[in-house]
Amino acid sequence: MKILLVEDDRKTSETLVEALSDQSFVVDVAFDGETGWQMIQANQYSLILLDVMLPQLDGIRLCRSIRSRGLTIPIIMITARSSTVDKVIGLDSGADDFIAKPIDLLELFARIRVWQRREQGLKQVDTILKWENLELNLDTYEVTYNQHPVQLTPKEYALLELMIKNGRRVLSRGAIIENIWDIADSPSEYTVKAHLQSLRNKLIAVGASDDLIETVRGVGYRLK
Repeated sequence: MKILLVEDDRKTSETLVEALSDQSFVVDVAFDGETGWQMIQANQYSLILLDVMLPQLDGIRLCRSIRSRGLTIPIIMITARSSTVDKVIGLDSGADDFIAKPIDLLELFARIRVWQRREQGLKQVDTILKWENLELNLDTYEVTYNQHPVQLTPKEYALLELMIKNGRRVLSRGAIIENIWDIADSPSEYTVKAHLQSLRNKLIAVGASDDLIETVRGVGYRLK
């Protein structure tokens, strides 16, 4: 899941990026509303975390701009002001949810998971992605193959999640980079290949076939 965080407080943004990255989310950051708007137009995001008080273009006006263009990206507004009036203004501008500062990280993760399930078309109780004998738990970040646990790095987990969600669709290395790396840390295609090989080896070690992750020459990768 790729998230855009629009937050001008550097300390807050650093804390949130570190916490969200530890939960296997990919996070891009904008420190003002204008930059945030440019990034929204240039990239695809699954969720926006939007501070209300921003320089150049505040969160309320940015939210209105997003909705006026017909974009339906879920928006969780971050606000130091939690009055009913402020929430009504935010909801009327197009926000989907609110979280107050100081941010409780466990509450934030729970709220994000709600929108993640909606994006995936999953029921509240259905948090397991499956591909034959492979299972990935979206709540606990646990992966098993034939009930054997598979210990993955955050990037390997994100890569496997992306592939399960896309099923037989072939993913190019460029598409993989766009979905699981942030703008500031875009890797080479060789790095992607190395992560795929490591993921393959870990799955093979618990009994998966060596071609569970299939290479489609000249195109990309998919699950077999």
